[in-house]
Amino acid sequence: MPATPPSDRQRWMSVLARADRAAIEAALAEAPPLPAHTRLRGPEVGLVMVRGRTGGGGSPFHLGEMTVTRCTVRAEGRIGHAYVAGRDGGKAELAARLDAALQDPERQAALQRAVIGPLESREQERRAALAARAAATRVDFFTLATMRS
Repeated sequence: MPATPPSDRQRWMSVLARADRAAIEAALAEAPPLPAHTRLRGPEVGLVMVRGRTGGGGSPFHLGEMTVTRCTVRAEGRIGHAYVAGRDGGKAELAARLDAALQDPERQAALQRAVIGPLESREQERRAALAARAAATRVDFFTLATMRS
């Protein structure tokens, strides 16, 4: 069964959660200003239990705890939420503000172009570089087996 593609909001929240705060702030420098906001919750730091699966698809088990920071804001009647790994309250608040602003149809296209698109491209480049480094260490056991003959 193919995976369901993520909604736009899931996609932009995923991008914001993985980006570092400096990259978000740099992208925002080129974007239209965010609306004024009010904090509804946080930023507050807590722990979540991380679960793993044996062999990637087997039985689940508790891997350990991870520190997360969450924040909720209201901007122009829209509620923005963010959960980010680590203890960076500023990043959580910034991500929540962007979540609220991106829900506004009038702001969404400009913010997608100026912030989310560049951050997503940067993440894809980072992943490609990591995959290339991993591929460089790959051993082809089939080749080794045929060389012995």
